[in-house]
Amino acid sequence: MNLALVTDAWRPQVNGVVTTLRRTSECLEALGHRVTVLSPEQHRTIPCPTYPEIRLALWPHGKLAAALDSLAPDAIHVATEGPLGMAAVRYCGARSLEFTTSYHTQFPQYVRKRAPIPESWTYAWLRRHHGRARRTLVATEQQRRDLTAHGFANVVLWSRGVDTHLFRPSGRDALDFARPIFAYMGRVAVEKNLDAFLALDLPGTKVVIGDGPDRALLERRYPAARFLGYRFGAELARCLSSADAFVFPSRTDTFGLVMLEAMACGTPVAAYPVTGPIDVVKPGVTGVLDEDLKAAALAVLAVDRDGCRREAEGWTWERASAQFLSHLVPAGAVRRIVVPAS
Repeated sequence: MNLALVTDAWRPQVNGVVTTLRRTSECLEALGHRVTVLSPEQHRTIPCPTYPEIRLALWPHGKLAAALDSLAPDAIHVATEGPLGMAAVRYCGARSLEFTTSYHTQFPQYVRKRAPIPESWTYAWLRRHHGRARRTLVATEQQRRDLTAHGFANVVLWSRGVDTHLFRPSGRDALDFARPIFAYMGRVAVEKNLDAFLALDLPGTKVVIGDGPDRALLERRYPAARFLGYRFGAELARCLSSADAFVFPSRTDTFGLVMLEAMACGTPVAAYPVTGPIDVVKPGVTGVLDEDLKAAALAVLAVDRDGCRREAEGWTWERASAQFLSHLVPAGAVRRIVVPAS
């Protein structure tokens, strides 16, 4: 199969969406499929307002259309709702092609935290965008129910995985701080609700792994916390393995891939009982879910670390990619544009 994967989220961004798309592409290629990623890398870009490390493709319609015409893909998946995603939906509509989309980010909640735009307006726009697709893929059953309740149709499940060869228990000495160590890993941004974690009265040390637009502000606000910036690969896995608890304060994630990565390292998760955590964390087995995040963070210290690892081993990218593949639909014949000779 020749798959065109259109995404506004791609390297050098570091987030769960990019990891998911990259690992899915690798798994599909290992099965013999051809995956062409159409991303901002092929376009002129501008920084995203309020989040400059994200680059947005500038006027991508013509170049994207030419690329898709040249590829003549068997299937088209539109992964995001940014400029490239909108251009891809427009392209498919103009040529009466079938395609699928995925919903990775709770934009109505994210936008509302940054601007006085009612969530209902953003949901209405998203319904139009995804409503043109044959199917919309989401990571959890709770997210499927949420979108269905907001009027989305044809919403199906596409789960996630974790690289258990990279993320594994690897000792407890990578973080030389007072214990217990409560760690967060991910974007340092307003939508991640980090204040809810960093303001907790907890013993030991709070550690933040990652970077983002709110890091400088939070470092000033919480000088006792340790902000490590980005960590990658084996170094990141060692940091997660060294933590006593992983605290995930977000209320707006659609999944939270970092929770699986922590669990694979043997580190249990404390989180709110909301979309994402309720589908990923098994209470008492891999973590604790509680509206009292401090209570969850303290209780999770008693969770068996070996049990976290065993549960994480059941989440594979191969299984998730097979699920993704099963939801794709034939695009139909792409009508090639022939330019008359002058």
